[in-house]
Amino acid sequence: MENLVGSGSFGSVYKGILEESGVAIAVKVLNLLNQRASKSFFTECEALKNIRHRNLVKVLTAISGVDYQGNDFKALVYEFMENGSLEDWLHPYVSMNESEMTRNLNFFQRVNMAIDVAHALQYLHHHCETSIIHCDLKPSNILLDGEMVGHIGDFGLAKIHSADRLNYSSNHSSSLGLRGTIGYAPPEYGMGSELSTKGDVYSYGILLLEMFTGKRPTDERFKEGLSLHKHVRAALPNRVIEIIDPILLQESVRGGTIIDITLNENRLGNDRHLQCLNLIFEIGLTCSAQSPSERMDMSDIVTKLCSIRDKLLRPTRAHCEIQTS
Repeated sequence: MENLVGSGSFGSVYKGILEESGVAIAVKVLNLLNQRASKSFFTECEALKNIRHRNLVKVLTAISGVDYQGNDFKALVYEFMENGSLEDWLHPYVSMNESEMTRNLNFFQRVNMAIDVAHALQYLHHHCETSIIHCDLKPSNILLDGEMVGHIGDFGLAKIHSADRLNYSSNHSSSLGLRGTIGYAPPEYGMGSELSTKGDVYSYGILLLEMFTGKRPTDERFKEGLSLHKHVRAALPNRVIEIIDPILLQESVRGGTIIDITLNENRLGNDRHLQCLNLIFEIGLTCSAQSPSERMDMSDIVTKLCSIRDKLLRPTRAHCEIQTS
């Protein structure tokens, strides 16, 4: 079906057009043969009914009724994100058309998207009436609008804090199988620990490492004790060039490329660029620490990433001298 955008165990997402306004929408039709799909529908409705943020996918309405065959029908209608998911951009797949296969994200776009996601998590964790834990942060749940602004979507596994503890019943397991995706879910969830905002921070750390290495945490090379976290840790601080996403090595950066660092060209600008990459990887590593107590807070992450972006945008001394000469 040409309007099918994507599908999963909980249902399928279709692109639609509102007849009167011509506005594009995304309609997630739940697969009610999967009992967890119905539960995810109510979870998402509850999580999203009172929250608004520029970096969260906006739900326009929810539909619950009976279809033309007399079967139960449930769907969620969202604003349409025309540039798809971060997953599609980081890891193009064979069935994409040629233009989609050859597109890529530059360094500044990745930094901006990392900040977009961090802002959204900061809002969910600290600025909602009751804290919300997303529980399934990964590239396929980061959606990009026409301006390439990142939005967190899919709150089907989200959890809401009550006054002092998480509001979830005994049949809501926090095991790896039900709470998150392998590679992105924090290790403590697999041991039955209660859900916490620190779990989202872990997932964010893995996401950040993936965005700048181009490697999934489930990549086949990560086995026999090696992980994405350990892969990055081993390369810092002097071998970062070896782990960067190859696409970024070819990217033009203020008159040179990142690879020029190894050739000692355009050194002033690229040294700073490399320093910023090291800082980003350090944030990712701290966020994805094994112990929840060692992980950063989303507010601190936002502050640090914005500082890195400001540093990247600041003209180099050499550039200033050229401009004033």
